[in-house]
Amino acid sequence: MQYVQKLDELETRFEDLTRQMADPSVINDPENYRKIAKTHSELTEVVTRYRDYKRIRHNLDDARLMLAESDPDLRHMAEEEIEALEPEMSGLEEQLKLLLLPKDPNDDRDVVLEIRAGAGGDEASLFAAEMFRMYARYAEALNWRVELTSSSESGAGGVKEVIALISGEKVFSRLKYESGVHRVQRVPVTEQQGRIHTSTVTVAVLPEADDVEVSIDPSDIRIDTFCSSGPGGQSVNTTYSAVRITHLPTGLVVSCQDEKSQIKNRAKAMRVLRSRLYEIELQKQLAQIGADRKNMVGTGDRSEKIRTYNFKENRVTDHRIGLTLYQLDQVIEGRLDPIVDALTTYYQTEKLKEQAATDDRSNGAAPRR
Repeated sequence: MQYVQKLDELETRFEDLTRQMADPSVINDPENYRKIAKTHSELTEVVTRYRDYKRIRHNLDDARLMLAESDPDLRHMAEEEIEALEPEMSGLEEQLKLLLLPKDPNDDRDVVLEIRAGAGGDEASLFAAEMFRMYARYAEALNWRVELTSSSESGAGGVKEVIALISGEKVFSRLKYESGVHRVQRVPVTEQQGRIHTSTVTVAVLPEADDVEVSIDPSDIRIDTFCSSGPGGQSVNTTYSAVRITHLPTGLVVSCQDEKSQIKNRAKAMRVLRSRLYEIELQKQLAQIGADRKNMVGTGDRSEKIRTYNFKENRVTDHRIGLTLYQLDQVIEGRLDPIVDALTTYYQTEKLKEQAATDDRSNGAAPRR
């Protein structure tokens, strides 16, 4: 198998980190211990799989040696063991290839989810509300936390815009391919003649930025306070708890009125602002990489229709990978794993192809077809 040297190096690094975590000087330095423990955790899966691979490879080597035995029963046992171990070893090789792919540095981050009604008027706002409910249910199933930052309701009972913070384990890695234009096809409640209408909703999934990554000069922001609006308790329309932050250099505006506390609303709004500024920097970096990366999925580009939800046919179609499921009733209830898993597998496969082509070029071989 390729990459054995790299895997050996990772295993050595893992063992060194394990020793460091038992060192009293490291234990007594919380910040250093946290960094070492994080790296150790990131290496655990690949090292565990590599040790499984080495164990199976050793057993296979022993079984192949037994094929030379004169005893037919021993040869038969060896053949059965080889038949059982070879598929397992092949599967581990594929897993290790995926684990060695360059990791998206944002995969472990929490996210800012932004959903906005697009074309379609009231029907678009109703579907925007349903989409937020869909993602909230998906988050609930994965034990993620959803914090509403702001929402703008429509007269029809939907939402023109909703922004929320979602935190938990590997949130961005699961939601990063949701960014884009989502199209819904169905008969609106107000439609008397049963005609199907097409509406759109835009979704943006932004990795939440750390304070140290996005430095915001206090002189670059203007903070306004105002009374909360909408349903709520005694604080609504009576106290200046809602916060609006304007980032003067970019013109970005973030509002939050979900909390009764002005301090909490300000903290939430700053988290959203940092994430938006971080996303702007990511977009700049992608633009510099080259034209071949401009259409990369999951970068927050809203110019492309990525998915269609057809209620009459109970159908969901993801146009990027040609996936069609006749399970819209389940998907809209937050059962997104079949779509998320298919997208992840597709783009991992594409990365493997790119990696193989890169390896071929570096080895002077002809490109693979």
